[in-house]
Amino acid sequence: MNNFLELPPLALYIHYPWCVKKCPYCDFNSHEGPIHNGYIKALLKDLDDNLKFIQNRKIHSIFIGGGTPSLMSIEDAYELFDGLNERLSISKNIEITLEANPGTFEVEKFAEFRKAGINRLSVGVQSFKDNQLKFLGRIHSGGDALRAISEAKKVGFDNLNIDLMYGLKDQTIDMCLEDVMQAIELKPSHISFYQLTLEPNTLFAKYPPKLPIDEKIWDMGEQGAALLNQNGFRQYEVSAYSKKPSEHNINYWKFGDYIGIGAGAHGKITDVESQQIFRTLKPKSPKEYLSKMQTGEDISTKKEVDNVAFEFMLNSLRLKDGFSSSLFESRTGLLIKSLSSELGRAENLGLLENKSNWIKPTSKGFNFLNELQEIFL
Repeated sequence: MNNFLELPPLALYIHYPWCVKKCPYCDFNSHEGPIHNGYIKALLKDLDDNLKFIQNRKIHSIFIGGGTPSLMSIEDAYELFDGLNERLSISKNIEITLEANPGTFEVEKFAEFRKAGINRLSVGVQSFKDNQLKFLGRIHSGGDALRAISEAKKVGFDNLNIDLMYGLKDQTIDMCLEDVMQAIELKPSHISFYQLTLEPNTLFAKYPPKLPIDEKIWDMGEQGAALLNQNGFRQYEVSAYSKKPSEHNINYWKFGDYIGIGAGAHGKITDVESQQIFRTLKPKSPKEYLSKMQTGEDISTKKEVDNVAFEFMLNSLRLKDGFSSSLFESRTGLLIKSLSSELGRAENLGLLENKSNWIKPTSKGFNFLNELQEIFL
């Protein structure tokens, strides 16, 4: 470190680990019900233990992920937001996102979630085609997805993300583009369009489905991206297209700070006084998490980030517009010239542009992002 380390914006991530059914592709920390009592109280106690990390900052954004947070009862949502407002400085216009599924049970609560303080929904549609939803293990139909988006807009959610997957079993390019067009026609502010990957420790990894050939999947990604861009959804990150980018996502990719509360939640904190950046992790098991919270045990694993430059690049190179060298220096405490050889190598390979202290992936670098990121490892 060279004492350039400055306090970045601070976000809050809240993990809600339960879902109705574990999807075969999902590697997130999610658990089929029943939902344990006392989880909201445990979250707020967890937050109390993390208030020291705020360091006189306002909360920049809040994201409630899972699992399926839209399974939360209305009573729990109000208890959570009452507790957050008591403890945090939350400005009225900050982005507060809830991940939601298009199931009827959740949709009926959208209006109340809005009243509780949530102003952005991220709806896990994945596909509008029933056969694909069945393949993905989803419990909603294409019709449920259309109704969910319609209901969300009706109750005032004008800031809305739709999650879409491509590269699915038996999917043709036309089927993929029909899904993309259907999402566009629903007029969300944001579309996450990403390839199905077979992650370790998932049912799909154990029993791999037959997916389209790589060339066809590549074409789906390229043509889907082109269709989104033509319709005003600008790609700002690898799988994110928007008319209104997510503040919370951008904070991640710009190596901002975030407090993580809940079972399995990660956090990333900058400590200017010690000139250190560290990550935190909570126990993954909801049962263990709740048990330790109730007995008052210290549940947070804290680990200093070893390779700060690489972690910054791992995140910020995902941004299509790139970043300034001054952002790198203020967020890592390192001088940009410490990466001169790596930056030069990436430029020589045609993967990176470095002009007027602005660094960004080329279109080739964006397409071969893993290779670009590995240069900084």
